[in-house]
Amino acid sequence: MKITFIGAGSTVFAKNVLGDCILTPEFGKFDIALFDIDKQRLEDSKNMLENINANVKSGARIYATMDRRDALKDADFVVNAIQVGGYDPCTITDFEVPKKYGLRQTIADTLGIGGIFRALRTIPVMEGIAKDMEELCPNAWLLNYVNPMAMITGYMQRFTGVKTVGLCHSVQACVPGLLKTFKMEDKLEGCKWQIAGINHQAWLLSIRDKNNVDLYPEIKRRADNNNGEYDDKHDLVRIEMMRRFGYYITESSEHTSEYTPYFIKSKYPELIKKYNIPLDEYPRRCVNQISNWLKMRKEMVENKNLKHEKTSEFASYIMKAIYTGVPYRIHGNVINNGLITNLPSNACVEVPCLVDANGISPCYVGNLPEQCAAINRTNINVQLLTIEAARTRKKKYIYMAAMLDPHTSSELSIDDIRSLCDDLVKAHGNWLPEFN
Repeated sequence: MKITFIGAGSTVFAKNVLGDCILTPEFGKFDIALFDIDKQRLEDSKNMLENINANVKSGARIYATMDRRDALKDADFVVNAIQVGGYDPCTITDFEVPKKYGLRQTIADTLGIGGIFRALRTIPVMEGIAKDMEELCPNAWLLNYVNPMAMITGYMQRFTGVKTVGLCHSVQACVPGLLKTFKMEDKLEGCKWQIAGINHQAWLLSIRDKNNVDLYPEIKRRADNNNGEYDDKHDLVRIEMMRRFGYYITESSEHTSEYTPYFIKSKYPELIKKYNIPLDEYPRRCVNQISNWLKMRKEMVENKNLKHEKTSEFASYIMKAIYTGVPYRIHGNVINNGLITNLPSNACVEVPCLVDANGISPCYVGNLPEQCAAINRTNINVQLLTIEAARTRKKKYIYMAAMLDPHTSSELSIDDIRSLCDDLVKAHGNWLPEFN
């Protein structure tokens, strides 16, 4: 078996995913191919993984290459973790150009004007990866971790021949995080839940304790009548969305605040403080990660005694289920095709999936509560039109995607949205293909 990791310079994430694989004895002797365009970060990840490999006496054989085709040749699984354009110049561009129009963002990697342009510069690179995979490893599964998840994964599933599933850890973190927020951690053991929707905006449809008691009434009581029963400075946007629409969302408040038109508003600046919204959060994280890397590098790369504990990331469990045939249940991002009956059939949705020797089989969900589907559709509109812009290379679809974006359209006029898109195309320069 061969596992290829594209974007292996993401050393911490490579540790999580590939460390999990190294700790999977069912794989026996297997190959790990690391690829990145940054030679130093690639070598760092190789050294880090070799330390883990030696300490657990795994059968993994690890090699690094800056030749993508060499890395992909004969792969069984390909993990995608690239970030096209990085922090500088592209993330900076995604934040600073919209600021000139008074448009503020928090993360800008999944939706909004930042998510749109992140997709537009990433999809052309994915097209190249798909072409290589179709030639060099046509039976491999692509496990995509790259945001904007629904746009990247949806494009790959609809317009390439690569078997693709999109993976995110927001589903795994949802219930433990919710119960911790409301000081109900004692209910976690044996807890049963159902989640479905779209990436970063999937809905906790039900949550019951080990005795099959519905926990939602108590959660909502605490949300409405906080008597020190939860931290009222944490997760306020998601709690407000649950109070207003009835269901909790999988992804964090800093994300959710920019997927809706209600919270980041120049006309109501007091909302930023009221809901504790961290504007410019992603650039701040990038700066901190860059400044902390030297310390982290010493701890991870130069530590010969480095160990790893298995994480909740789905990748290794998917590989194990396909490789051994022993079934495993995940939540994956797949093309809808009637799985969620009140969302568009060509949308990329996040639903339960069964994994076994046959691959990844999505599960039927049926209708979401109508208000949940309605909110999802506002995000899906942007996703589908961004994909259309990437597919056709026509600028008119960029404008349409931005005009339909909930946050952008709540702040800017049509003329300003069009002008902002033109400015972003110009500012990205060669990081984008030519649009006409």
